[in-house]
Amino acid sequence: MNKSNPESQATGVQSQKKLNIYFTAGIPRLEDTPEIISLIQDSGANMIEIGMPYSDPVADGPVIQQAHELALNNGMTIEKLFSQLKSIKNEIKIPVILMGYINPVLRFGFENFCRECSESGVSGLIIPDLPPIEFEKNYCEILKKYNLNFTFLVTPETSDERILYLDSLSSGFLYAVSSSSTTGNDNAVLKNENYLSRLATLPLKNPVMIGFGIKSKEDFENVTEKADGGIIGTAFVNILLQNRDWARKAVDFLRSVRE
Repeated sequence: MNKSNPESQATGVQSQKKLNIYFTAGIPRLEDTPEIISLIQDSGANMIEIGMPYSDPVADGPVIQQAHELALNNGMTIEKLFSQLKSIKNEIKIPVILMGYINPVLRFGFENFCRECSESGVSGLIIPDLPPIEFEKNYCEILKKYNLNFTFLVTPETSDERILYLDSLSSGFLYAVSSSSTTGNDNAVLKNENYLSRLATLPLKNPVMIGFGIKSKEDFENVTEKADGGIIGTAFVNILLQNRDWARKAVDFLRSVRE
């Protein structure tokens, strides 16, 4: 798997906005994860964000909560996910990022986890409930040791000073939540002009990826006018959960965003 930064990963024209697709490992069936990874890559995405199932995914809306529950019931574990990633790592050419919560990672052992990430071809981590002070004090050097990026999240309520601070700690990209809500919230303000303009004018070192609430090509184009790319999660996960013919529908959806 390619470990370079996402800004160097483009399909077609270099100026094309970057597309990151999220899904939860272990759905719709336990062994479907490698196929979904390949499908996402082959359909024009620039990076893949894989959710590690957790029993209390507080930042996620009902669709992704349902995905976590199904994945856990299917028997998905961190160990199983690493085994699946290792089985296909030589076939994947775009960055793979793991997203999850800190408690399961600490139970696994943080350094052991990072070592397994490195051996599985993972390029970066997103752990929303890891405080930046703890990150700096206890984990930053371990991530550097295993050549792993780490991405922090910012919201419309995050001050300019803190955005710059979180950007300074991040590598790979900065995750800009479109609104202060859970993932997949239909009431989310997708295009907050003041917020997106503010991000665009700050001297950030990382590319900005907008997430939460993107459901279509139109949404993607709207939110990426002033950002480097967008993250689609709930809309894609919903396809995996709701359709028996999920593979075909997932490809059609991804190509509709990219066409």
